[in-house]
Amino acid sequence: MTDLWKDLLGCLDLRAPRQDAGRDAAPAVFEGGNQQLAYHRLFGGQLLAQCVRAASLSCPRKAVKSLHVLFPRPGTSDEPVRYEVERHHEGRSFATLTITARQAAGVLAAASASMHAPEDGRDHQTAAGVPAVPGPERGVRFDLLPFETRSASDLDSPEPEPAEFELWWRTPAVDPGLAPALAAYATDLTLIGTALRPLDGVGQRDAGRAFTSGVTSHTLWFHRPFTTDRWLLLRQHGPVVAHGRCFGRGDVLTEDGSLVASYAQEALLRFRP
Repeated sequence: MTDLWKDLLGCLDLRAPRQDAGRDAAPAVFEGGNQQLAYHRLFGGQLLAQCVRAASLSCPRKAVKSLHVLFPRPGTSDEPVRYEVERHHEGRSFATLTITARQAAGVLAAASASMHAPEDGRDHQTAAGVPAVPGPERGVRFDLLPFETRSASDLDSPEPEPAEFELWWRTPAVDPGLAPALAAYATDLTLIGTALRPLDGVGQRDAGRAFTSGVTSHTLWFHRPFTTDRWLLLRQHGPVVAHGRCFGRGDVLTEDGSLVASYAQEALLRFRP
């Protein structure tokens, strides 16, 4: 686990290529390494997290407010990813960016990011309360999540279940500035499995055998600052599977019930005969 965690942190350390370093303004181009996983392509969560980091580094006085990412093609782990950031507008309060992630084969991800400078205002939410964090006996393991996770339910239950899933997670102590990127990473893994829960005899574990899947778009909204070294809850719902696609959405809440982020995802989902 420690090596996978360090590997993930290394991927979030985006750097300006040598020819772009030394500019007076924030670099418009970044390069990121890839996780070394036993996985058939780049994990979309890595690309999401790196897009968040590219936006944050390009506008360091503002926080990512929202991010919408399209995934036109898969990437390969043996080539760094190049992130090209175009700033369309930057005022005192807001900024709008587009981020293009590339490898030699072409564009892997195309993102639109909205940034917002911190400001005070009324604070109110309407969200159901959170349950207690499950005990350590409810620990679960996801190979692509290199941090502690717990759940009171089984994502791959053998019986049909409601298209809902709650996953608690926390990371080791880490720079709070990485929290949005780490949350983006965590939200990418289990929404397809959540949408599959009502289907009898098939679950996320059957990927590559009973069905083919791939995320086509993912959107995040960040509402409040948070840290990831305290428990966070992913509360998910997968309302529809239809026409070779599935759709899911979720919220990120703290242990005391504060709603800190929301997200939604559409994915390709084709069942094999």
